[in-house]
Amino acid sequence: MYPYNYLFDFTKNVFMKMGCSEHDSTIIAEVFLAAELRGHASHGMIRIKDYYQLWKSDRINTDPHVRIVHESPSTAVVDGDNAVGMVAARRSMEIAIEKAKNAGTGWVSTRNSNHFGIAGYYSMMALEHDMIGICLTNANPLVAPTFSISRMMGTNPIAVAIPAMKQPPFIADFATTPIARGKLAVAEKKGEKVPFGFVQDKDGQPSDDPEILKRGGSMLTLGGDRIHGSHKGYCLSSIVDIFCAVFSGANFGPFVPPSVAYLPVLDKKVGEGTGHFFGAMRIDAFQPAEEFKLKMDEWISTFRAAKPVKDQKCVLIPGDPERESTERIMREGIDIIPAIKDDLVEIAGELNIKFN
Repeated sequence: MYPYNYLFDFTKNVFMKMGCSEHDSTIIAEVFLAAELRGHASHGMIRIKDYYQLWKSDRINTDPHVRIVHESPSTAVVDGDNAVGMVAARRSMEIAIEKAKNAGTGWVSTRNSNHFGIAGYYSMMALEHDMIGICLTNANPLVAPTFSISRMMGTNPIAVAIPAMKQPPFIADFATTPIARGKLAVAEKKGEKVPFGFVQDKDGQPSDDPEILKRGGSMLTLGGDRIHGSHKGYCLSSIVDIFCAVFSGANFGPFVPPSVAYLPVLDKKVGEGTGHFFGAMRIDAFQPAEEFKLKMDEWISTFRAAKPVKDQKCVLIPGDPERESTERIMREGIDIIPAIKDDLVEIAGELNIKFN
């Protein structure tokens, strides 16, 4: 088990060695470690290797000028200047929050960015301002639309954070696929299979192999197949892609630049980089914030009181598992599986820093 501070400092040092400023490296480390704390190791230390390989391939800008290229009082398009995704994303959400302070709501679509970690981190930034936060992003084209074997879209997550008064905030952070791509990578590192309904082989046959993507297979949309509602997952993923890319001028669908080594970088582009979308809604633009948060307490308490199925202790509210995970992991430490540790040791050696 590793203490939070040890992994935070290591991650920060890695990105400073790669040429990021101390300020940007701190943001990047915060997001990576937020994923580990919230129980989403799929977006934590395992991803450092992906980012490192992007840097070695000269595919990310470690000294970016993130800027607004188009705006109205409540909206903006941000160009991330090919930054590490966390840098462009955090600045974009800050802009959405500032616009919401002035206009009631703020909406930012971001282009020319890269993978940015967990979407929930950015939606949660709005909570301390008595705002609702929203975050979407498109991603590696590894997902086939319903009835297809073509890899056309990403896992395209949606995150929404809503404050309450005495209850913990409602925080939904989920992919529009049955499993995140990073969780397939974790299963691969552990030598485990995955349930059927998550991936298919290159011919469209069901598979339980987390490495199938490296052999031309694809991920499925939320629902797994048409009879279980995969068309609805397809719709959700499409909405995310349009908001993130068509709005901003980023690449959409199959043209999103990959952040994994086994996907080719296409010559054809329909935009600039990866795209994100952020929203911030000031609660008192709709009603007094205190009234709303008290009602959220009532909503949460009502759903907590739902009768659980047999063998289930209670009904969960979105955000509960991550909050409990954070408390436990901060107390017990962060577990890094051996294969991921090997990657980190290798990177540390190449950068002339230590990782024990």
